Amino acid sequence: MLIATINSSIVLIALPDIFKGIAINPLDPANTGYLLWMIMGFLVVTAVLVVSFGRLGDMYGRARMYNLGFAIFTFSSVMLAITWFDGDAAALWLIGWRVVQGVGGAFLMANSSAILADAFPVTQRGMALGINGVAAIAGSFLGLVIGGLLAPVNWNLVFVVSVPFGLFGTVWAYLKLHDTGERRHAEMDWWGNVTFAAGLIAVLVGITYGIQPHGTSQTGWTSPLVLTCLLGGALVLAAFVVIEHRVPNPLFDLHLFRLRSFTWGNIANFTSALGRGGLQFILIIWLQGIWLPLHGYSYEETPLWAGIYMLPMTVGFLLAAPAAGILSDRLGSRMLACTGNLVAAATFALLIALPVDFPYWAFALILVFTGIGMGMFSSPNRAEVMNSLPANARGSGSGMMTTFQNTAMVLSIGFFFSLIIVGFSQSLPGAMRTGLVEHGVSPSAAAQVASLPAVAVLFAAFLGYNPIQQLLGDQLATLPPDQAAFLTGRGFFPSLISGPFAQGLAIAFGFAIVLCLVSAAASLLCGKPVDRRARMPVWKRNA
Repeated sequence: MLIATINSSIVLIALPDIFKGIAINPLDPANTGYLLWMIMGFLVVTAVLVVSFGRLGDMYGRARMYNLGFAIFTFSSVMLAITWFDGDAAALWLIGWRVVQGVGGAFLMANSSAILADAFPVTQRGMALGINGVAAIAGSFLGLVIGGLLAPVNWNLVFVVSVPFGLFGTVWAYLKLHDTGERRHAEMDWWGNVTFAAGLIAVLVGITYGIQPHGTSQTGWTSPLVLTCLLGGALVLAAFVVIEHRVPNPLFDLHLFRLRSFTWGNIANFTSALGRGGLQFILIIWLQGIWLPLHGYSYEETPLWAGIYMLPMTVGFLLAAPAAGILSDRLGSRMLACTGNLVAAATFALLIALPVDFPYWAFALILVFTGIGMGMFSSPNRAEVMNSLPANARGSGSGMMTTFQNTAMVLSIGFFFSLIIVGFSQSLPGAMRTGLVEHGVSPSAAAQVASLPAVAVLFAAFLGYNPIQQLLGDQLATLPPDQAAFLTGRGFFPSLISGPFAQGLAIAFGFAIVLCLVSAAASLLCGKPVDRRARMPVWKRNA
């Protein structure tokens, strides 16, 4: 799990060096699709496939499917590392093998929780799942630092680093992991698999392209492609639900939603992931586009230092997740998960109140408590859901939970970016036009730059490029040297976007606070599943 999540974030921080290495400008409108799929492809694939792979684990053995996932993951890492060409072909090659890597990651994510639930008794599952959660979150932040260190040396190294761990893990898992859970042999629900995959892919593709501008709009939510994907995907998913009610061995065992803890636990998991999924992206933009340049860091240095300065969140999670897992084994999970969400909501409110040019100690302290809130929620929530499942449905149930979580992460990234863009678009064009004209840029050129989509500014900051240098391009050569140096210096752009960014931040984090509160309420509604016709728990009666 550590290796899988390191790979999901290591590419984020290494994107500037990867695109430089393959000689592609990701800010060119023609190449925006490459950028989006390098960011989102891994998440989309894992969201779509984890349920199917969890079901395969229930049928053919979870350890066997886990081992297969490790092998696929390792092979795809090798293929990514040996990319020797550049241009469009290299971009498509990398995206394609990232998709294959996501297939391997889906095998790992779908079966890891089920293997742990099989291996540990109810009284220790919270601890085991808490440690697994620590690996997942720690990997997502360690990937930022590792990518920041390796990519400037050689971008291929961000993929090479996974290979020895993958080889060791594949052999170790084959030798040491053994199936201890119940297998349930059944026919594969092919219609369910096809409609679920097609519907969810369409929805997630629509969300991915909703971030891009369309016509005169700053976002693409009204474009025919996005609307077709979203509406068509929703219709196909509705057909999937109908199919699942009629086939003898459904991919989504909808009867599991009779289990109170499974239903409310997944609602809590989905809303929590929706509220915090885009947090990492927003914090990276905040640090790379504003805070780090204002504090003397060059734009080329900002990706690495953004990862380092975000480590306090990992520390908070490392402290809270195992402790919360152990406490949930002894005290139950409802209050712990609820409290974790309330802590997370409070930290979002504090981030809104924090000045854009903040004192770092305050930012770091808030990040520590953000990690604590996430850890207090994640381990008890996963233990609650896994403990509610019958032994022969743990693989598919774990896959369903991971699907909800990964889907919410993609949704969250789309929503957070869109909400930030809404905040940007209200005041950024006017501020940029005025600022550029004041420093020697012609009114026509300033108006042209100010009319560029806000997402271009966000992506430039996210990638660690000098945004004004990218936006002005050849116009810089027409300016006096001192004015050109000032515009491309470390102070102009961060000061320019600080006000619009604060507006977008307040909208996005206000949305996150509401979702954390909904997740807290759902966590309180978890409990032992009891049928109205009898006091015997539903999972015992079904088993």
